[in-house]
Amino acid sequence: MPEAPRARIPRPATDNGAAGGRAGGAEAAGPDGVQVKPGGHREATLYSALAGAGAGDGRSLAELRAQALRAYESLELPVWRRSGFWTTSLQKLELGSLRREPDAAPALPEIVERTLPARPRAGRIVQSANAIVQLELDPDLRERGVILCSLKDAFREHPDLVAPWYSKRLTVDRHKLEAANAAFWSAGAFLYVPPEVVVSDPFEVVYAIDARGIAQYGRTLVLGGQASEFRLHEYDLGEDFEGQALHAGAVEVYLQDGARCRFAQVQDWGAGEVFDVSTRLVDVGRDAYCHWLPALLGGHLVRQHLELAVSEPGGEMAFRGLFFTEELEHLDVFAVDLHETGPSEGDVHWRGAATGQSRASFEGLIQINPGAQRTHTYLQIHSMMLSPKARVDAIPSVLVSADDVSASHGGTVGDLLHAKPRAGPPRRRARDRGGLF
Repeated sequence: MPEAPRARIPRPATDNGAAGGRAGGAEAAGPDGVQVKPGGHREATLYSALAGAGAGDGRSLAELRAQALRAYESLELPVWRRSGFWTTSLQKLELGSLRREPDAAPALPEIVERTLPARPRAGRIVQSANAIVQLELDPDLRERGVILCSLKDAFREHPDLVAPWYSKRLTVDRHKLEAANAAFWSAGAFLYVPPEVVVSDPFEVVYAIDARGIAQYGRTLVLGGQASEFRLHEYDLGEDFEGQALHAGAVEVYLQDGARCRFAQVQDWGAGEVFDVSTRLVDVGRDAYCHWLPALLGGHLVRQHLELAVSEPGGEMAFRGLFFTEELEHLDVFAVDLHETGPSEGDVHWRGAATGQSRASFEGLIQINPGAQRTHTYLQIHSMMLSPKARVDAIPSVLVSADDVSASHGGTVGDLLHAKPRAGPPRRRARDRGGLF
């Protein structure tokens, strides 16, 4: 492993839940003394790239948890608002009534066996509620130095490997649920692929919710050593139940020099009232490559911050995603194509559709930092409204701070006019058809 991570970029004080602005129900004063609604001082930070502003700065896990707990106790539930476009509010989430521990000892949810395809795999780790219920790793890979275990065990058994990377690029206090994840995760997942190890079969990381009333805090850390090559599949699955549940997740993937990763993510929370507020970040090192395919296919209210950052020269990425919403579902995606240095290559291509009375918003941001010369990237989003009451917003944007680059974006939203409803049974979810990847 390389030396400890570079110093993080300082953040403004207002980005820090413990230091910035008032939290709670009372109105707060803005910078000009003008009264603003609760949470208003934080809205701008929630639609911006993390851009390396991680919490990991040499402090211990206990110290980071303590900071996150202070933020959790002081912050209100977040509101994501884009003027003239979109509002995502968690005011109907009954957070106080959710529990981190199930009524009975968790077992392997039936949905896992029903959904995941039967095929060769390098390893699998399954978390139900907040406990590991299945863990397996190919013995030959274990002999070659591959590690797949809970994040809790990784901190105990491999502290020198894990600690420098934990929260290197993820914050712990931007909003209440991010802080809850950092403060309360109890199992988590850790995957390490050593340098020059090539693994053809996929690693599977699964978070499942099979009953109402659960607050699940999933935390995943993945390290790809120099010139390693592997496939990673993440599944976020929920049964069809009545009542509320929560998944507040955080995923960080670090690819070192020359590493190559194909990362597929499936999120389908079923027909329950599942709220999913998660942040995922992939860091692409020197001459490394990542192909990331998120498939967001269901959830009562889903808000995803997905950030793919090229942090070293020669890094390349392909960010290909899709989404589908139905009935009354609400989806809010903020996807970031971040280039911190050049030369680098990027390709962001998303497609989506909405039906019923659902709402979906996709904002894609290309951000090219100063000094990231010879960066070439393109972002496009194409989406369809499949019913007259569905709504989709596509918001592509570019923030460029270098002059020797090519960066462009485009977005389309279409609808089906005069379409007649088709009689027949309700749509079967993809998970009932034998898996997705």
